[in-house]
Amino acid sequence: MSFEQMLEESLKTIHNGEIVEGTVIDVKEDEIVLNIGYKADGIISKNEYTNDAGIDLRDVVKVGDTMEAKVLKVNDGDGQVALTYKKLAAEKGNKRLEEAFNNHEVLKAPVTQVLSGGLSVVVDEARVFIPASLVSDTYEKNLEKFADQEIEFVITEFNPRRRRIIGDRKQLLVARKEEMQKALFERIHVGDVVEGVVKNITDFGAFVDLGGADGLLHISEMSWGRVDNPRKLFNVGDKLKVLLKDINGNKIALSLKFEDENPWLTAAEKYAAGNIVTGRVARMTDFGAFVELEPGVDALLHVSQISHEHVDKPSDVLKVGQQIEAKVVDFNEEEKKISLSMKALENTSAKEEAPAEEDAE
Repeated sequence: MSFEQMLEESLKTIHNGEIVEGTVIDVKEDEIVLNIGYKADGIISKNEYTNDAGIDLRDVVKVGDTMEAKVLKVNDGDGQVALTYKKLAAEKGNKRLEEAFNNHEVLKAPVTQVLSGGLSVVVDEARVFIPASLVSDTYEKNLEKFADQEIEFVITEFNPRRRRIIGDRKQLLVARKEEMQKALFERIHVGDVVEGVVKNITDFGAFVDLGGADGLLHISEMSWGRVDNPRKLFNVGDKLKVLLKDINGNKIALSLKFEDENPWLTAAEKYAAGNIVTGRVARMTDFGAFVELEPGVDALLHVSQISHEHVDKPSDVLKVGQQIEAKVVDFNEEEKKISLSMKALENTSAKEEAPAEEDAE
């Protein structure tokens, strides 16, 4: 036998579909060359290395690295062996996913593609599809925010022959929230002050995430004063310290009306009968105007107490938002009612002016 024939005999034979091991002898941007102990080198193109079209192979593979690959063609037409790395990796990935499916294991992988119906993630070159309905425990209008993020999920359906491997992120979120909710209800009590984050705002109040459950901060509990629009006070994401007013089953009622800030604690002194006060006209009816003396303390200015002159209805002489000065004519702490009179100040002004007129004569 010639030297060439003996050399050829010493080299192993390979077949399509066979798994071979080799050493990287050259790396280009889109091609890897392997010495696989055969008379021809093995070639792995970028398409057969990964599904990531933007990758530069020189960033992930180095000369001298040892790799396993699967033979696609013993002769690619140029006398070299065409190899695939990603198909072998996908097969290994499928085995990994099957184990995870059988063991109910939680997996973590990056989102490689955002589709119209859900997310695609890759585990060792094996694709997993997470339907939009299983991405979150709440409706996600925009799945794009998950692009390139690493997410956790479990495999709930494994059928590689039909290329159907389904992941579920939702059940993990639900389970964790149940654990957090249980822990939350074990440690909180009515009267506690806790921290939370505004999650949603409606016309009637705001829902605050307490870390395991949401509490409702009703519009009537947002301030000791009157609140017309919760959206003018809060934004989603605001951090709040709130009072746990009531816990009924899984429902939590919150409040920002802390008792030590109750304006009625000092109202008896500030608004005693005979005191002269200033306030803002908050709203009007046909029988009078309600004047806000401070947030949480309103007083009634009856139409008959506006002026000595006849006033048909308060809106004839007053405007909402107008600042007025009046005298407290009645204070009822038990019923939290205060009555005002502007007319009484007219009497006082007249008496004060009388001596000055006499001196002038």
